[in-house]
Amino acid sequence: MKTIQRTDWHPTLLDPTGTREAKPRISGKTMIMDKGLGWNAFEDMLETAASHVDMIKIGFGTSPLYPHHVIKQKIEAAKARHISVYPGGTFLEVAVANNLVDEYFQTVRNLGFTGVEVSDGTIELDRSARSRLILKGLDAGLTVYTEYGKKCWGSTIELRSLIQTVAMDVRLGAELVTIEGRESGVGVGIFDQNGDCKDEQILEVLANIPNRNLLLWEAPQKSQQVHLIRMLGPEINLGNIGAQDILALEALRRGLRSDTFIFPNQPKAEEIYELNYDI
Repeated sequence: MKTIQRTDWHPTLLDPTGTREAKPRISGKTMIMDKGLGWNAFEDMLETAASHVDMIKIGFGTSPLYPHHVIKQKIEAAKARHISVYPGGTFLEVAVANNLVDEYFQTVRNLGFTGVEVSDGTIELDRSARSRLILKGLDAGLTVYTEYGKKCWGSTIELRSLIQTVAMDVRLGAELVTIEGRESGVGVGIFDQNGDCKDEQILEVLANIPNRNLLLWEAPQKSQQVHLIRMLGPEINLGNIGAQDILALEALRRGLRSDTFIFPNQPKAEEIYELNYDI
């Protein structure tokens, strides 16, 4: 059942783009990165913006640093609002490096997390090891999100590797493949040393991926979110969004900010994209 947001506003004032879908949605997903919110702040975030959040990632390896009752409260509150919640991929990499993968998955399940992120942003995982982790997550009843890209400064997208990774991860059952952008959005993946998007690489990736809804782009900076929405449309999947920026991003998606303002009879973002980018 889709989550319907009650509103007194005229539908066009609520969403001038006319594109936003209620949850659960297959595109236009927003992933929030929780880097250490206390319980009251987390609860306030959900009270204010839960209908605009699809996934919450408990960033990095912070999950075991919370008091037990706080992390349990967070997980249960997210689940009650139909939000997927999972630990950061770096934490699984720590488990792999210390040969504690079974213990990791057991605790993830015991705590009630609904998802897991499989990544190799810091360590090296060969294809067989990556595949085993994806299947292990699925066997544990978790939604599996994978991530492509290294976290080191200056890392870039290798197109052939990305295409192969997306194809295999999705074939095995991954829900989404995240394009690494870190929490900074600078000097990594699709972002240059100034945090600007590498448009040529983005278009090349999309030209070689059968379905853009398979990808989630980490874009922590407002300028990056604006650029990607204007370039690819409001239904792009975006991640590593700050908790304080949820409504601001949703306003960008709906054309409720000057950066993405839609005038009557103006082509919508995806139509502009089709006119200017023939991929």
